[in-house]
Amino acid sequence: MTSLLTTDPAVLVLEDGSRHPGRAYGARGTTLGEVVFATGMTGYQETLTDPSYAGQIVLQTAPHIGNTGMNAEDRESRRIWVAGYIVRDPSRIVSNWRSEESLDDSLAADGIVGISGVDTRAVTRRIRSVGSMRGGVFSGDAAALDAEEQLRIVREAPEMTGRNLSAEVSVAAVEVTPAQGERIGNLAVLDLGVKQATIVNLAARGFDVHVFPQSATVEDILAIDPVAAFYSNGPGDPAASDAHVQLLRGILDAKLPFFGICFGNQLLGRALGFGTYKLPFGHRGINQPVLDKATGRVEITSQNHGFAVDAPLEGTVDSPHGYGRVEVSHIGLNDQVVEGIRALDIPAFSVQYHPEAAAGPHDANYLFDRFRDMVTDTLSARHNDAQEGGL
Repeated sequence: MTSLLTTDPAVLVLEDGSRHPGRAYGARGTTLGEVVFATGMTGYQETLTDPSYAGQIVLQTAPHIGNTGMNAEDRESRRIWVAGYIVRDPSRIVSNWRSEESLDDSLAADGIVGISGVDTRAVTRRIRSVGSMRGGVFSGDAAALDAEEQLRIVREAPEMTGRNLSAEVSVAAVEVTPAQGERIGNLAVLDLGVKQATIVNLAARGFDVHVFPQSATVEDILAIDPVAAFYSNGPGDPAASDAHVQLLRGILDAKLPFFGICFGNQLLGRALGFGTYKLPFGHRGINQPVLDKATGRVEITSQNHGFAVDAPLEGTVDSPHGYGRVEVSHIGLNDQVVEGIRALDIPAFSVQYHPEAAAGPHDANYLFDRFRDMVTDTLSARHNDAQEGGL
């Protein structure tokens, strides 16, 4: 592995004009994106390969990164998705027996431009003060560009608000993972940036998991005779995903049980008739406290989102789009953000966080069981209604 002291110079430039010098890490060149920070102390490989980080330059607040290297088994998807990567102290050696390559080499192989040696605490405090902003990492020849030119390039980059990134991360064709154990039926998963851990958890609950491209239609989904539907996590602005909202309304109209995670939570909120909005700096990490209002239990959760649902935190309200009563089921305790929605008159619920959380925590993994039980209860009720109707 190349020593930090001998690598090329690099610079992180934020759209407010602030500059943070460092050393090149990963691929050389220029990368642009929304600069965000992730607070997880572990799980950097899962973060990097989570498709919902597409379009974002991720800063790790943990100071020492890379000591366990990278391996194919722990990847959440087929590649690294972050737009860029910012670390303070990259490990000079890899010291885990499962490692197959260094983090530096893996970033370079996937063309991810990063920067190391940055005062990540200073950058995090700046984002906490003024909010997430566009930024650029310039290394190699690009590091020598005039400072004003670098800032111009950053300020001309697209903002995350209004961006639809689903097509960039979704599968190109349907992929099927067979059920494990007692089979319940076919589950239609819309891939908006799904993680492998999600597919594994759903298959383990007895579903034949059919992962659909984000361009799927209601007809495509109903053609597999699904027992339920699922929307995954993913990147981008939910307000820019009108087609996915209309698809979800078609799924709800077909009376299919539904479960959504993260981006899927925001799209369920929109399908029910609520708005969404951009958070100042988002929630990213594996230590976010969430209150389950039904049980009073506080869960420590894994999260990655920059947008949230705008819905009343207390009481029940009628769905503006006619889907009956709705309540906010989970609340973030750091800033009172909607962390879950439950429909009371149709079989549908969603959460803003990641219950699959391959790097942990696993407090919310029971939600996959809750989804399975909701589907089996719905199937049983329909079977009983059919029998009574035949008498």
